[in-house]
Amino acid sequence: MRTRPAHRTTWTVAVPAALAAGLLLSAPGTGRATDMNHVAGPSHTASTGPTAGTDHTAGTGHITAPSHTAGSPAPAPAPTSASASEPGSPKTVSSGWSIPWGLSWLPDGSALLTERDSFKVYTLTQSGTKRQIGEVPNVVTTGGEGGLLSIAVSPSWKNDHYVYVMHTAADGNRIVRMTFDGSALSDYKVLVDGIRKNTYHNGGRIKFGPDGYLYATTGDAQSPDLAQDKTSLNGKILRMTPDGMPAPGNPFDSLVYSYGHRNPQGITWDAEGRLWEGELGDSKYDELNLIEPGKNYGWPICEGGCSATGMTDPKRQWPVAEASPSAVAYADGAIYMAALRGERLWRIPVAGTSAGTPKAYYTNHYGRLRTVESVPGPGTKSLWLTTTNADNNGDGEAGSDKVFQIDLR
Repeated sequence: MRTRPAHRTTWTVAVPAALAAGLLLSAPGTGRATDMNHVAGPSHTASTGPTAGTDHTAGTGHITAPSHTAGSPAPAPAPTSASASEPGSPKTVSSGWSIPWGLSWLPDGSALLTERDSFKVYTLTQSGTKRQIGEVPNVVTTGGEGGLLSIAVSPSWKNDHYVYVMHTAADGNRIVRMTFDGSALSDYKVLVDGIRKNTYHNGGRIKFGPDGYLYATTGDAQSPDLAQDKTSLNGKILRMTPDGMPAPGNPFDSLVYSYGHRNPQGITWDAEGRLWEGELGDSKYDELNLIEPGKNYGWPICEGGCSATGMTDPKRQWPVAEASPSAVAYADGAIYMAALRGERLWRIPVAGTSAGTPKAYYTNHYGRLRTVESVPGPGTKSLWLTTTNADNNGDGEAGSDKVFQIDLR
């Protein structure tokens, strides 16, 4: 069991994958840490929520489903996890990392990984061989959550050798395309810019969907009203062609696919191609959302489920002390959600559009869990999971982060 010292007060799918960030400050009068992902500005007071459980294997915690609104259709029965696989004990694939943020699979089964603050990109084989392949130019940090964030390998990589990166630059967050020929990165090209940045709430996840289009999550850049502004790229899920143009069928004839998001950092697709998203709330609830085109997910009008007209409720919500979700991945009938402040891996069984009772694993064992991705391959039932204890909010030094493999049994 990993003993946790007091926190410092400086704060998957048919195609390739990618990850997210968080920051802690002391909550006045509590002696506990509160995640800066949940602080929108001076007018918001962070809440520590219920005390996290002490079980170090698994537990249900204090998770709630949004309340049912009178007059609306009754929710479908929630799936259970009784007959499905569950995660086994993590095995270390590789150590010596510093804030590994993004992860995406190459066709040979190895992965590309980014480090947020060093701006470096590496390959990592299933056997644990690590090799630097380059640095992404024009990246800056924000003193919080910005930097080199997510990476996504082109579904046609064998032919085009493209990889896509989302990062913070001097003028804002951007999505770029580079070439990886199997040896080194080159040919930096900006596809999307004009995404506002801030110290926190940068979003940052990119992944290719089953439809072949690139999806990206963007935060509200600590300006909540941007999430409701459909002309802004902030507080959104974006959907684009491999050249960075609005994908056909987008609801607003723009890059915007859904809106009303605060700080989304995780996206994945289930076996039927439905898009699920993990989102950091403010002081009350973090969310698991089922994303549909053109829908409004509420922020800043709603945090968690609410009765406001035109808002789409989450399928599950957590008190912020138990989650701070970074990445999400689908595997073998369930969504897996990596928790930063919550320091646990959540498993949420899904069936159709319903999300069942979440269960927590590894609580307080491995620290801040950043990225989770399903290992590709026919019949494969494994996950890769990364930590970011070396970030501003963790208690680890540079080089203290790890990549784990988890077999589902």
